[in-house]
Amino acid sequence: MHAVICYKNFAANRNISHIGLGVAALNNSKCLSREGITTDVWPTLDAADLKRQLKLNAGVSHVVISAPWIPAVELMKLTTEFPRVQFAMNCHSNVGFLQADANGVKLVGAAMEVQRGTANFLVAGNSRKFVDWASETFGFPIIYLPNLYFLEGETERLRPPFHGDLLRVGAFGATRPLKNLMSAAGAALTISRLLGVDLELWINSGRDEGGGCILRAIDELYAITRHATIVKAGWSSWHDHRKTVARMNLLINCSYTESFNMVTADGVAEGVPSVVSDAIGWAPAYWRASVDDVLEIARVGRHLLFDPRAPRDGYRALLRHNSEGVWAWKDFLGV
Repeated sequence: MHAVICYKNFAANRNISHIGLGVAALNNSKCLSREGITTDVWPTLDAADLKRQLKLNAGVSHVVISAPWIPAVELMKLTTEFPRVQFAMNCHSNVGFLQADANGVKLVGAAMEVQRGTANFLVAGNSRKFVDWASETFGFPIIYLPNLYFLEGETERLRPPFHGDLLRVGAFGATRPLKNLMSAAGAALTISRLLGVDLELWINSGRDEGGGCILRAIDELYAITRHATIVKAGWSSWHDHRKTVARMNLLINCSYTESFNMVTADGVAEGVPSVVSDAIGWAPAYWRASVDDVLEIARVGRHLLFDPRAPRDGYRALLRHNSEGVWAWKDFLGV
């Protein structure tokens, strides 16, 4: 058995980088390889590039296409030319996020038609909520292939409670309205005011996905006060991003919709807890806050700052998610 996870290589196009799909594929590959399943990651330009790579690797048995980006006609050609390969197209979002990707919705619908007309193609989703919704709504079998997160070792994670004169809060991720960054910025201000400490709010910049007005609004909010500053970290390699996350005291990821949320998992790996919304269902229940109640987000954040066991609980929650997720992948792979 030889599985391949391929994602669209946006980085090959000038000034475009969707590193998240590549990082997710790498983590899945590492987790599956640790289970004894040979798994490679292929950055792919288009269907022709995927076809070329398959011809050079005759032993591939399964191909999972991360996100809907290959047109149905090309999918049909691939399934016909490689009948011994089991293909799957994995939708990388829950339903709410798809409002930002009309073409993706169209491609998901077309992929369902490909599944009906072939024997070696399946539609999948990395969100259990999406899979359940789509299966119920369209009366159509969709499989679950979740994001996994590779953890180096199964060790307890403990971190001393916050104490100091400077609070670092990370609200990382793409600058999109659905990420709810303004609420994160407001909650960080509240926490710092109640604790009587200076604040650094760390956010990503340099990749505007319809969020230019969001950054301007946060700048104006922080201009009101004198004890808080914004650090715009820019986009970096995953390794450097992890080092930045490790410097934080707290993360706030209260997204309106998610399918996994890699940043929260990055924090878990580095021993940093996150305030999350109920969209991030694998995280501990007491990490969650209402997306539209900024004082509640701040209240949960204060508690996490002073709970030395919060990182450990996050680590255990991610281990449970990984364990359940591996079984879903094994079911697809026939292991």
